[in-house]
Amino acid sequence: MARYTGAVCRLCRREGTKLFLKGAKCFGEKCPIEKRNFAPGQHGRDRKAKIVGYGLQLREKQKAKRIYFALEGQFREYYEKASKAPGVTGEILLQQLERRLDNVAFRLGFASSRRQARQIVRHGHVEVNGRKVNIPSYQVNVGDEIKIRPNSAKLTVVESSREFASHQPAPAWLTVDGAALSGKVIALPKREDVNLPVNEQLIVELYSK
Repeated sequence: MARYTGAVCRLCRREGTKLFLKGAKCFGEKCPIEKRNFAPGQHGRDRKAKIVGYGLQLREKQKAKRIYFALEGQFREYYEKASKAPGVTGEILLQQLERRLDNVAFRLGFASSRRQARQIVRHGHVEVNGRKVNIPSYQVNVGDEIKIRPNSAKLTVVESSREFASHQPAPAWLTVDGAALSGKVIALPKREDVNLPVNEQLIVELYSK
């Protein structure tokens, strides 16, 4: 399976904003963007050109892709489905991204970052409605119960993530049982539930050209 394997802090620096890809590190003083808030590379400090039009639209798409670790082809599929569904295309696009199993595992506190949640899902530590699911892009639905498998509850990464999650509020569209390492989807995510630095309308404008 294709995936990004480089340094994720470079992605935040490239976009000029925190994308919260490293869990607790993003909230501390060790976050690289706090010290080097400029694009990576030899000429990173010199890239001060004003971005307008297509450039703005492209940057918003790249931010969304990088936050959810989706590849270009997969991201375009999300847009195509959103454009054909009734409702506001941009909001439906974000809703699909939020409903990814790796994102839901992160939101429930099973991991301290989406990248870590992706790994937990791929390694078969998460089950949906009692069945093991190891596909990070799996779309959860209202009523689904997501849980860490019993044999995986003592994993160091899961236990440390539980402590991190105890200080983070759970989104309104999920219920969380921290003691049982489980959660349930009680509603579809709304735009106000997605507290991320992404302007989805610019992404829609980019793909609708």
